[in-house]
Amino acid sequence: MNTLGKNFVFTSFGESHGRAVGGVLDGVPAGVRIDLDRIREALDKRAGRFEAKGDETIRRGAGVSPRAKREADEVEWLSGVLDGVTLGTPIAFIIRNADARSEDYDWLKDNYRPGHADRTYQEKYGIRDHRGGGRASARETASRVVAGAVAQQLLAEKNIQISAQLIQVGNETNPDNFAQYIADIQQQGDSIGGIVECIITGLPVGLGEPIFDKLQSHLAYAMLSINACKGFEYGSGFEGVGLKGSEMYLSNDPQLISGGIAGGISDGNPIVFRCVFKPTATNRKTLSTLNSQPLKLLEPLKPLEQPLGLKVGRHDACIAVRAVAVVEAMAALVLQDFLTALNS
Repeated sequence: MNTLGKNFVFTSFGESHGRAVGGVLDGVPAGVRIDLDRIREALDKRAGRFEAKGDETIRRGAGVSPRAKREADEVEWLSGVLDGVTLGTPIAFIIRNADARSEDYDWLKDNYRPGHADRTYQEKYGIRDHRGGGRASARETASRVVAGAVAQQLLAEKNIQISAQLIQVGNETNPDNFAQYIADIQQQGDSIGGIVECIITGLPVGLGEPIFDKLQSHLAYAMLSINACKGFEYGSGFEGVGLKGSEMYLSNDPQLISGGIAGGISDGNPIVFRCVFKPTATNRKTLSTLNSQPLKLLEPLKPLEQPLGLKVGRHDACIAVRAVAVVEAMAALVLQDFLTALNS
């Protein structure tokens, strides 16, 4: 499905190399002035475009694909907004794809890339858009960021803030070393994964509905829908398994004990969660692939004559860099959905 939320509802559409990606956002109240600068900042963060601010710019934009930096990402509002103010009706918008190079992907009509959704889309639907991964491309997340930026503005009116940051790249945990680490990986023609941490402050007690609508369940659902996200944890997470109960619950550390959620309900403390992103599947190393002829179970992969990255080569060295903006957007959509239900 391509729709998220029950009361504050977002629907995403579009393919990587189609005319545009876009979305429909329903449940935004009337009379809200949309801060276009905030939306532009969120899209620039996702695309790796930053104003010159010394090493910070280099670090946050390291390893970002050329296409992401060149796409203008201009939002066209189709409905629901008049003179920058919401009408209370469904908000529809598009972002045109300006820098697509579909011919780069012609050879993928008959080949499946490892680590991508090429084969599963073909097997499930009997047809797929081979151009840049089509619907499975991270290009689709641009529309999530627009919708999430609108939700963040609504949350900010209630003093709820969402802030995500990259806290680990590969085995490197010092942010001052991220830029060089990613640059070295990119120079090798390879890619690397990372961890994004998100902190939510100002959230009231009471968001979340036991037993199957727990707040952390919805956050995990949203985060794991992001391309390349392979894991979600909150509070003490996986590291907590090494702690004794006395060490955890007598620590007086609310982030360690609950991560801001208890029994599936927000407890008023800051919510802290982390998402793990895998290395970008396409790189300049020699990989293997399968062709689209009928396949036998466990048929061995066949080496490519040329490295994937040389034939299709506009990819992030570390996709977690740009995932920061998408994590913030998805968190905002989930929280605004719960708040809309609470106030209805």
